[in-house]
Amino acid sequence: MATPPPPPPPPSPSTPVPEINLTADLRHRLATADRAVVFTGAGVSQESGLATFRGGDDSLWSQYRPEELATPQAFAAHPDRVWQWYGWRHAGVAGASPNAGHHALVRFEALFPSYLLVTQNVDGLHQQAGSRGVVELHGTIRQACCSNSRTGACDRRMDMGKALERSPETPPRCECGGRLRPAVVWFGEPLPQGVMERAAAAAGRADLFLVVGTSATVYPAAGLIEIAHRAGAVVVEVNPEPSALSRLADLRVQAPAAAALPALEREVRRCRPTAT
Repeated sequence: MATPPPPPPPPSPSTPVPEINLTADLRHRLATADRAVVFTGAGVSQESGLATFRGGDDSLWSQYRPEELATPQAFAAHPDRVWQWYGWRHAGVAGASPNAGHHALVRFEALFPSYLLVTQNVDGLHQQAGSRGVVELHGTIRQACCSNSRTGACDRRMDMGKALERSPETPPRCECGGRLRPAVVWFGEPLPQGVMERAAAAAGRADLFLVVGTSATVYPAAGLIEIAHRAGAVVVEVNPEPSALSRLADLRVQAPAAAALPALEREVRRCRPTAT
């Protein structure tokens, strides 16, 4: 198996704090917003040492072919290779800690009567930081599930770390006889039942829709941005580079999440002095 690329370096302590320029109209709309939805991608965890999937020479899909590691077909053909690759990824997640961006979103949650954090990430760092209302669109690498769960024949799960301790080289067998696999959504698989419906309903009611660290190219998840825009939400994008849907943003903060989110949270708090 190919040697995994090294994780990106941690952020420099001298990373400049971005300037957040809010117009009077944006300040008013943020002050009166009741329903906030945050939509995050791999960029929010990059400064915790976890590689993104797209957008750079060190991204995962620039190093590996998704169809060889992240599809049901790959798992059926080469279960040991897929299991070992996810074992390497799980080790990286287990050794990572939430960064300043994750912690800023925990504080953000307290500013709005209605709040939902929708993430494409499988690393669980939002929950580790303390976020409560989290919807995981693409599952979680912190758990293993029975491969028969996709047919509805078995719903057993276990901690991924324990499953890897039990069998680091080959996927262990479930009590029903099926192989255990990471509880993530692979290419070609449907999202977990109900999660997209819940996220889309929240996006369609949002007054504020904050997009953080996503290329906005993976559907149906990226469609949430379009839903919120059509519904009239203030769309704020935090990303070092423009995304596929930057044109929909009312405000763009072109900076890494760990620097941008604390600054943005402070500005939003100033607009909402009565927030808890």
